[in-house]
Amino acid sequence: MKRFLVVLVVASMVLTTSLLGVTTIKFMNFSSADANAKYLEEMKEIFEEQNPDIKVEIETVGFGDYFTKLMTVVAGGNPPDAFELNYENFYTYAKKDVLLDLNSLLTSSGFDTSVLNERALYAFSDNGVQYGLPFSFSNVVLIYNKDLFDRAGAEHPREDWTWADELEAAKKIRALDPMTFGIYQPVQFWEFYKMVQQNGGSILNEDKTAFTLNSPQNIETLQYMVDRILDLNVMPNDAQMAGMGDWDLFEVERIGMIVTGTWAFSTFKDSCDFNWDIAVEPGNTSKATHFFANGLAISKDSKKVDAAFKWISFLSGDMDVAKIRIEAGWELPPVTYPEIIELYKQTTPPESKEVVFKSLDYLVTPPVIEQFNEMADIVNRHLEAARYGEKTPEQALNDAQAELERSIKLN
Repeated sequence: MKRFLVVLVVASMVLTTSLLGVTTIKFMNFSSADANAKYLEEMKEIFEEQNPDIKVEIETVGFGDYFTKLMTVVAGGNPPDAFELNYENFYTYAKKDVLLDLNSLLTSSGFDTSVLNERALYAFSDNGVQYGLPFSFSNVVLIYNKDLFDRAGAEHPREDWTWADELEAAKKIRALDPMTFGIYQPVQFWEFYKMVQQNGGSILNEDKTAFTLNSPQNIETLQYMVDRILDLNVMPNDAQMAGMGDWDLFEVERIGMIVTGTWAFSTFKDSCDFNWDIAVEPGNTSKATHFFANGLAISKDSKKVDAAFKWISFLSGDMDVAKIRIEAGWELPPVTYPEIIELYKQTTPPESKEVVFKSLDYLVTPPVIEQFNEMADIVNRHLEAARYGEKTPEQALNDAQAELERSIKLN
């Protein structure tokens, strides 16, 4: 019995000694939900091997609930040490003064920001202060079914395609049979803010002091979007979709073109038994493509700042992390390493991976304001009314403009 107690005491002393100097940080994120959780865990294992004095506790919350949960823990004074923010919500959190200024840490740590994509890095700064590091970024492209195009006798998309070219191809594919449609592109805020810029419009004026939602260019854009459903029917209405999602319809070859993110590649690679590829989105008067970015921030109240910074800088700029992302098809790593870019291009399908990088020349960012979510909700309600033919595009945008001016205070 005495011998057992001695062994137990010695074991306890060894365990206590091994834990001395170990810092545990809490990290909250949304993008590793579901299939990507194992890849974040793989990243964590590499980090903890390289930093045996730091342990990372990961909490993953689905995107739909993430910002409600994050706001609750921040307001309650119990935020995680480090957490993920998308570009759209970053501005709100920066203005609420809950994010740590990273400028001094970037200087003292010697972290080389030149290995990061400049646009993605800049997205998480405000007035010269770097509040976050990029975790990933992505854009949106035109994904098309090459077999359906060939059956319809339609020309494959080119980089210089316009809305008119796209619509002509959509009509030819729609003519194949009653259950096949030319294109799917949702009528909602995320597509609208980009498409108006493809037509010379905007949501806000240049200095963000006034809304410009009901401009002639914007009305023309919304008319084009709803006509594809209500008039030409090259895009399916709700009844024709019969409860299926746009990706589902593309996978069963009922849609010739789909406008969606590069994150779809890994799914379509396994699910599509036909030839498909990608092209830069067409524009009308100019080109414009989406820019989506997720960043990594540190709570201003964290007591473990140095350890948290090591973790987020590892996730942002480490070569092994970038390789894991590429091989998993989990959005683009925010790095500029030539070997990583080449690895990404060689991972097919789609064959035309260089299109992803061509699209970067036309990136436009969301019209971010402090009340971003409220703005998006208001616009979406009025776009939906136009989509279902309850209002003309002009009336919908006039009503949205008036409601925005009543409800939202701009700088």
